[in-house]
Amino acid sequence: MNNPDIPRQVETAMTALSRNGIESHFVATAAEVKDAVASLLHDGDVVAVGGSESLKETGVLDLLRSGAYQFLDRYTPGLTRDQCEEIYRQSFFADAYLCSCNAVTLHGELYNVDGNSNRIAAIAYGPKSVIMVVGINKLVPDLDAAVRRVKTIAAPKNAKRLSCDTYCAETGRCAGADGGMTLGCGQDGRICANYLVSAKQRHKNRIKILFVGEEIGY
Repeated sequence: MNNPDIPRQVETAMTALSRNGIESHFVATAAEVKDAVASLLHDGDVVAVGGSESLKETGVLDLLRSGAYQFLDRYTPGLTRDQCEEIYRQSFFADAYLCSCNAVTLHGELYNVDGNSNRIAAIAYGPKSVIMVVGINKLVPDLDAAVRRVKTIAAPKNAKRLSCDTYCAETGRCAGADGGMTLGCGQDGRICANYLVSAKQRHKNRIKILFVGEEIGY
């Protein structure tokens, strides 16, 4: 690839992702994300999103609400829990599903952890296209580092943001931070319930990573 405008580690990951059948792109700043995402969509597409601070921070949600797309907006004010659940199910039939990723490894693997798990389910199967907006802060050497990142950064911050009654929300660190992938607290509000590693893909370029050369999201 050898593009001087792309950080070396990002370039390494992009090469590995390509080998795994995952398309990747790079923009230097968060301000460029909306246009880059728009280039991966078509007017009239049915689009849906997973819960993502990265999409909020980069203005992607505003893009999807522009009227150019049929947006299944899980954030519509006044939705009941049942209505949200119905949007989650409709998302499997979307033309494009947008979210972020908890970690991307230099080996071209994607690591995601969910509590409700509608996001990782849609990443694995359903929507025709999956577009992930990923800050440079989410790039890690390997899966062990990806697990640590979720336990010490992503999960505690998200649990606190969502007001979850969990050990990590209170302490800023998973109760199982020094153990294996699935170790953690036993509380009912735990947001680490299901784990997804995406490696070599059968459906080439269905998943697309948009790397951002800035720190965004958790």
